[in-house]
Formats: sequence, C-alpha cells, structure tokens
Amino acid sequence: MKNKRKSKTVLYIISILIAIVFLSPFYIVLTNSFKTQKGIFINVMDLPFGKYFDAFNYIDAFIELNFVKSFFNSLFITVASTSVIIIFASMAAWMLVRTKTKLSTFLFFLFAVAMLIPFQAVMLPLVNIMGKLGLLNPVGLVFMYLGFGSSLSIILYHGFIKNIPNELEEAAIIDGCNKFQVFWYIIFPLLKPITVTVSILNVMWIWNDFLLPQLVINRPEWQTIPLKMFYFFGQFSKKWDLALAGLVIAMIPIIIFYLIAQKHIIKGVTAGSIKS
Repeated sequence: MKNKRKSKTVLYIISILIAIVFLSPFYIVLTNSFKTQKGIFINVMDLPFGKYFDAFNYIDAFIELNFVKSFFNSLFITVASTSVIIIFASMAAWMLVRTKTKLSTFLFFLFAVAMLIPFQAVMLPLVNIMGKLGLLNPVGLVFMYLGFGSSLSIILYHGFIKNIPNELEEAAIIDGCNKFQVFWYIIFPLLKPITVTVSILNVMWIWNDFLLPQLVINRPEWQTIPLKMFYFFGQFSKKWDLALAGLVIAMIPIIIFYLIAQKHIIKGVTAGSIKS
C-alpha cells in the first residue's frame, strides 16, 4: 500500500510539473499582454503592476488589427474550408470503405502517403499554378485547404465508417433510397462524433495558419488575423505589448470553440480506432 501511495504521489508531482510546463507560455502571453513595452523588457515573468500596467493594449491592438474585418475574413475561410473538407472527405471515405477493389485500396494508401509530403516541397509550384488560374484569393485558399486537409480527414472517417453495419445501407436501398440519399440520411448523421473531431482539428489548423494565407492573400482587405499580427513586427521595431494583446484576442474564439467541442475528440478518435 505504501508503495502504491508513493507511486501515485510521484505521478501527481510529475503531472503537475508537466502541466506547469505546458501552461507557462499562456501565463507569459496573458500577463505580458497587460504590460507596457518597457515592463516586458524588464521582467517577462512578473505580474503587470504600477506604471508598467497598460490595459489599453487591447484597445490599441483591436484597432490596429482592424479586428472586425480580419475576424470575418478568418471566419469565412475557416468555416468554408472546414465545411468542404467535411463534405468531400466523408463522402470519399464512405466510398473507399464500401468499394472493395484494388483501386480503392490504392487510393486510400495514396491519401495516407500524401500526409508525408512536406508543404514546403509543393508551395512554390502550387502558388504558381493557382496564380495562373486566377485563384490567389480567399476562394482559392479554401480550395487549397481542401487539398491539404483531406488526407487526415479521410483516414479518420475511414476508420469510423468501417464500424457502421452495411445492413443499414442495404435496408435503405430496399426502401427506395438512392446512393445520395443513403449517405445524407443514413450514414452522415451517424458520423457526428468523428465529424466533430475532424472539425476541431481543421478549425484549429486553418484559424492559426500563417504560411499559406501569406502566399495566397495579396490584398489587405482579405487578410486574416495571423497575417494582421505580422505587422506588429517591423524591420526596426517590434510592438510586443500590442502583439501579445492581439494574440490573446485572436485566441479567444478558437479557445471557446475548443472548449465547447473538445469532449468529442477522444470519443471520435477511439471510435474510429476500435474495430467492431
């Protein structure tokens, strides 16, 4: 019993230390977002106090980010990209599972292998081709996110759909449903747990992405929040106080979304990994 208590105590201590390590960046960002530039340089770890406290950082950051416009740009790109990824990935995974051919197996492994290709290896040819097609805009960006986000999403959906009995689809077809109706009225509602998981993973990726929008978005009125954040860091000056306040503002929507939907992540992933 004593050994068990000691081992539990050690595990608790280790867990607390790991939690501190993971939470320390959030502490640094949050506390320094209320400091003046000088207060940040004097001591990063101190709490904001006295003359080094500046709550107006958030107002200034909100204005300089043109937050309302950039927020809706990010929202449109994130929601549109995630929606098309969910629709196409779920349909593709369903057909790959239900079509038992060598071609479907090959295509599935092709999607899996595509995850190993680094984005940096294809970004310049991609931007060149999309520019020739006139798609260096938010619509083209959504199309690119569909391409880059489909592989992981299809793999997650594929594992989940394998657990859905084929008899449900056969019964629906006997009742007069076509393939389209079978998917939308029978299969897709059953995919809710994994759809939430896919949504969370893609929303967090797309909302925070900087590199792809930087390559594609070429007009100030189309810029997302991460792109706007870049302008706090000039060649000769860096506005750390406003940048950190802006970072906190940018994190709030995605944290709220994650807290609302996070309980479905483990449920969705484990459901797709256990074969019935």
